[in-house]
Amino acid sequence: MGRESAGAVLGANIRALRTELGLSLSELARRSEIAKGTLSQLENGAGNPTIDTVFSLSNALRVPVSSLLTEQSKPGVVLVRSAGLDVLSSNAVDLRLLRRLDLVETVMEVYDQRVRPGEVQQSAGHPGYEHVVVTSGVLRVGPIAEPYVLEPGDYVCFPGHLPHLYETVEGPVTSVLMLQYPVDAGTTPMAGSCAVSSAARPQG
Repeated sequence: MGRESAGAVLGANIRALRTELGLSLSELARRSEIAKGTLSQLENGAGNPTIDTVFSLSNALRVPVSSLLTEQSKPGVVLVRSAGLDVLSSNAVDLRLLRRLDLVETVMEVYDQRVRPGEVQQSAGHPGYEHVVVTSGVLRVGPIAEPYVLEPGDYVCFPGHLPHLYETVEGPVTSVLMLQYPVDAGTTPMAGSCAVSSAARPQG
């Protein structure tokens, strides 16, 4: 999917979800804290949305991020080339949505994630859990109050509703990010837990 088509898909999904919920553009702007003019541009397939913008819309519309970024696809074999994917960027992180998996009551989104050195990506939180596997570099990630340091091959899962951060310790970092949501992604945390090992915690 190229950039123009990705923008068109995002715009169509925003408009469809907003209409389904009976929200005006002004009300969605209020809920998402995104300027009305910016939302209008996005709905028309223009603009350059950041990670924060898409996550704010996801929270405001109460849907997984993938509901904003993907088209309906036919069943069968799925091959995704990362070179053809639109990139969501922030000051420190680049995300490419590889796949959305609908698993009964849970939605899993799989992302190719790159974290650049010299900046810290912070999130105010969102429903569900984040699963992270580092493939190269060293990454500090997790709840702001108690982040974890991951080396290549390490994995961590933490509640997404907590304010959290991504920061390279030794970078740049490549990783796989999996976002786990309830099918009805509202504003409350998912039931359950994902315990993590103390071995991943930063020492000293």
